[in-house]
Amino acid sequence: MSQAVSRTPAALARRDLSARQAILAACVAMAGVVGLDLMIDGRLGLLFSIGFVLVAVTAPLAVDVRALLPTGVLPPPLLIGTLLLVSIFASTAIEVEGLAKDAGVIARLIASVLDHGMTLVVGQALALGVIALRVLTNPDR
Repeated sequence: MSQAVSRTPAALARRDLSARQAILAACVAMAGVVGLDLMIDGRLGLLFSIGFVLVAVTAPLAVDVRALLPTGVLPPPLLIGTLLLVSIFASTAIEVEGLAKDAGVIARLIASVLDHGMTLVVGQALALGVIALRVLTNPDR
């Protein structure tokens, strides 16, 4: 009977990830989102944007309240790192209006970051909102 009680959803919810584990999970999730988006149509589009926002919001939900800072600053490096890797390994997936076809890695990175700027703003704002709610509703406050 004690095993059944210890596996309740409330008991599982108390097992938060460390900040390092949450960041690693976010990177793996973004790799999956990019892979799926590239398989669908060969370019980064709406699926990438939605996936990024969901990953940015999920990371602060997965960590302990004492480890929220790294997940609060995660969205910008996650977006830039993801787009850098896409610029290096799948440069044709980045299609920005006005960008030359023979643009280099840095030009594609800058153009794609600017193109996904609103995605970054939404993801960062929602992540900070989740962090604020977690801090305000923390029972140990």
